Amino acid sequence: MSKHQLDYLDELEAEAIYILREVAGQFEKPALLFSGGKDSITLVRLAEKAFRPGKFPFPLVHIDTGHNFIETIEYRDKMINRIGEKLIIGHVQDSIDEGKVVEQKGKNASRNALQTVTLLDTIAKHGFDACIGGARRDEEKARAKERIFSVRDEFGQWDPKRQRPELWNIFNGKIHKGENVRVFPISNWTELDVWNYIRREKIELPSIYFAHEREVITRNGQLMAASPFLNMDAEDIIEKRNVRFRTVGDMTCTAAVESYAYRIDDIIDEISESKISERGARMDDKVSEAAMEDRKKGGYF
Repeated sequence: MSKHQLDYLDELEAEAIYILREVAGQFEKPALLFSGGKDSITLVRLAEKAFRPGKFPFPLVHIDTGHNFIETIEYRDKMINRIGEKLIIGHVQDSIDEGKVVEQKGKNASRNALQTVTLLDTIAKHGFDACIGGARRDEEKARAKERIFSVRDEFGQWDPKRQRPELWNIFNGKIHKGENVRVFPISNWTELDVWNYIRREKIELPSIYFAHEREVITRNGQLMAASPFLNMDAEDIIEKRNVRFRTVGDMTCTAAVESYAYRIDDIIDEISESKISERGARMDDKVSEAAMEDRKKGGYF
């Protein structure tokens, strides 16, 4: 008898589904953090494979900065209608109005860092003990050293020295009251893996992932979408360029890349030749050498 051999995408998929089911089995009130980006969209497809024909054993949670790409919000609402799952939205504007955070000032002001407070408040309000995210180890060095089950203390903080061993895919979800766990089912995937999976599964994505003409400005050497959320002045010259976005976040910190990749096959070819990580287009990661790790220690995704 011939032995069936799984290809690498099947193996990655099986691991991710196993992790999602472990979350459902080990935690009382998990949630799936949804940004509208390709990684969280991939998680939704994996959750469908893990739990259909039943309902998801967790709601989707979106932390809305109010400065999102309209294409992302339209995609989110369309997807929720299609899958029929519960969506919880935490609004950064509410945190600002309540005086819990102060909106940044200046030319490079962004709401991205403010999301942490809104996220922690949303976790506390709904009593979530596990939050599933789409972070991957290949994205950034702080994410590279974080475990798949990442324990956060009662303040939502991450301590890199307090990580648990994960031998033989055995995940320990035991936590004390007030603590929670961030879970990363596609931690072992690369950007190229995600795109190959999207192609195989024929997953629909927001249009901004594909090349299109857009008005942009050049700021700090990066192409930023011209937007009323950017504090533009006379030095910012608006021009039309053919661009796409490799990563999706707050409009004030997510840069575009010049591209003519209109199809998934074109994007895969483009990524294969790229020498820069997709996080290289995120202005929030350039604040300091340890920007991501510092945000994680404060409770960030």
